[in-house]
Amino acid sequence: MDRQKQREIASKGGKAAHAKGTAHEWTSEEAREAGRKGGMASHRRRKEISDGTDDSAQGSGSDDMSGRSGSSEQIR
Repeated sequence: MDRQKQREIASKGGKAAHAKGTAHEWTSEEAREAGRKGGMASHRRRKEISDGTDDSAQGSGSDDMSGRSGSSEQIR
């Protein structure tokens, strides 16, 4: 499913939840905590990238970013 179609479906679900009255509404404390967590994660990733310690791609079995396993062709 392409991103636009997925976004449309999610949008309809959100609108329906608000209309029904069951949608989650953030309190200021929840929003503050979510922002804090997002900021910490962002800064951690930025630091890992600048330090060269980004371990997220390890163990993927392929150095290329094509998503094809077993391919000897690399994207440059």
